[in-house]
Amino acid sequence: MQLLTFTIAGQSYAIPSKRVIEVLPLVPARPIPGMPDYVTGLFTYRGQLLPLVDLGTRIAAAPPPRRLSTRVIVVEFPVENGIALAPTGLARMGLVAENVISIRSVDGESPPLATMALPHAPYLGRILRFEGRTGTDATTVQLIDLERLLPEELLRGLFPHSTTPSHAAK
Repeated sequence: MQLLTFTIAGQSYAIPSKRVIEVLPLVPARPIPGMPDYVTGLFTYRGQLLPLVDLGTRIAAAPPPRRLSTRVIVVEFPVENGIALAPTGLARMGLVAENVISIRSVDGESPPLATMALPHAPYLGRILRFEGRTGTDATTVQLIDLERLLPEELLRGLFPHSTTPSHAAK
């Protein structure tokens, strides 16, 4: 599996690269009144309005510093529980992260490190360890489960406009 790695509040995280559509410079978003603070608004991506989620605010309760390395990762993911989506059965959104670093490969035989299932943060997945080139510069990254990043009722509000449930596309 290949992962796109980035940082949030100085810690390394990753998402599967097969979910990444494109990485963009930070873009302005139109605020949406009443949204949680981690949903910064909507932005236009190739003619579509997509929600923009600030991973720093969602995961670490503070937005990442706005630097040249701050990026928007446009992702596509399936949504469960019969939430209506586009005919593809996939949802798209932008994720704000800092230091969108690289693509890393994980072989299927590397055992994940122990993790805890946190009811208040179901989107935090396995922790993986990458060995460095010298053997002394190993890093750990935590996977983010895109399908569980937003609460179900928020997904229903952000993606209400189509008629095909995700289970039909599988």
